[in-house]
Amino acid sequence: MVDGGTDELRRNVNTEPFEEQSIYSDAPHYEVRQGFYWGTRGKDGNQPVEFKPLKALDTDHIEAIIQTQKNQPRWRIEIFKAELAFRKKSS
Repeated sequence: MVDGGTDELRRNVNTEPFEEQSIYSDAPHYEVRQGFYWGTRGKDGNQPVEFKPLKALDTDHIEAIIQTQKNQPRWRIEIFKAELAFRKKSS
């Protein structure tokens, strides 16, 4: 069991073996872009929520998130900016 939102993690393990899969914002970006997921309701905002990895988001979508989601923590916005820089460098 993992709980705690984005600011803390609480874990509970019974007797089952487990593998730690947390990815932190200071991990190499190639790991972050695969393990960071964003919930989206589609371009018009009226579709069921779908969670997509950062690497699968359209560049226009990432730019819109940076410009409009002012209530997001700074570390999250920095992840989106790092993805844009990664894409620019890779193209």
